[in-house]
Amino acid sequence: MHIYFSGIGGVAIGPLAEIARDAGHTVSGSDLSESLMTKQLRDRGIDIVIGQDGSQIAEVHKNQPIDWLVYTAALPGDHPEIAFAQENGIRTSKRDELLAHIIREKNLKLIAVSGTHGKTTTTGLLVWAFEQLGLPVSYSVGTTLSFGPSGKFDEKSEYFVYECDEFDRNMLHFEPYLSLITSLDHDHFDTYPTADDYRHAFVKFLEQSNYNLLWEKDFRYLQADPAADLEAYDELMNLSHLKLAGDHVRHNAYLVERALGRLLPETHHDRIIEAINSFPGTARRFEKLADNLYSDYGHHPVEIAATLQLAREISKHIVLVYQPHQNIRQHEVRDQYTTCMRLAEEIYWLPTYLSREDPDLEILTPKQLTERLVNRENVHYAELSDKLWKAIKKHQSDRKLVLAMGAGSIDSWLRQQLGE
Repeated sequence: MHIYFSGIGGVAIGPLAEIARDAGHTVSGSDLSESLMTKQLRDRGIDIVIGQDGSQIAEVHKNQPIDWLVYTAALPGDHPEIAFAQENGIRTSKRDELLAHIIREKNLKLIAVSGTHGKTTTTGLLVWAFEQLGLPVSYSVGTTLSFGPSGKFDEKSEYFVYECDEFDRNMLHFEPYLSLITSLDHDHFDTYPTADDYRHAFVKFLEQSNYNLLWEKDFRYLQADPAADLEAYDELMNLSHLKLAGDHVRHNAYLVERALGRLLPETHHDRIIEAINSFPGTARRFEKLADNLYSDYGHHPVEIAATLQLAREISKHIVLVYQPHQNIRQHEVRDQYTTCMRLAEEIYWLPTYLSREDPDLEILTPKQLTERLVNRENVHYAELSDKLWKAIKKHQSDRKLVLAMGAGSIDSWLRQQLGE
């Protein structure tokens, strides 16, 4: 089967393209620009075209007929590639339908990592631990990895580990064998307008899962007693046996520890802990780019606070360079920009990276977004420019830890400055 991925460079679509290829399908796709993901896919021999005006997919279809178009949720319903597929009788769907098809086709047990924050790191850690323990595993992680592809199907595997995000209610298309809930905190207001909508979706997800692991604080957040089998853990427990940096990372690692203990009862517990403690991390999650320079995908106030706490375990002097993501989300979280950056001694605040915006919504300025910040006197309003790069280099040379956060263009800009 020839599967064409529209938006193939996306962090969710890209790994699925790799999985489909590993599972024996012909894979191709398109995106608007090159990225780390498209480079990774090209390196694996996947054909990618740049441009999505309809002519590219037509040429691909002419050379080898497409059987299934998988598209990212970011694409509008009248997108040229979707329109072409519909006009030519090509099956179309979002990514969840294809992934569910492959999981059923290959008779795999789904281990889902879901929740508001920490999914990518937790999924990557679970995959790393499986591999360190010498166990075959299939998986999909929403970032690039230093120790393997972002998505993989291994015909010898019993389990499929999946970063099962809640955006567009993706998680509700699956019935996992085991689910890990990393955290719960109302997010994706376009999909879940109220906190109750968000809670009800996760209650349903827990009930669809065969077994669930989560924290007591998140169980309390649900404000309901799901008809689900689960274990809830005290978030104040001693996690000193886990040597990874960052309180939130150690909590996520504990869920992995309990999951592996349940899935692999014959494996000695010390081996599991050793595998977890050797985790090298994932791309864009407190990723070290150079001495005293780190990049992180986080763009929610809760994630910012957690990542700054992690950084403080490494350095007493932290400079934060922050690029907010999506104006529509800034309207949702602006009131939460209060104490989340208190651990940063200096903050460089960039204009919001715009993506999938409501044209009728006022674009909030950096000054509007920082007016409630308790340490707003430490804020410098900046642009991605030579001036900012010189400031970053100065902080590096002063042995201060520079942490760049955001899901937009900031990471690629940093890599360009470093000559990557």
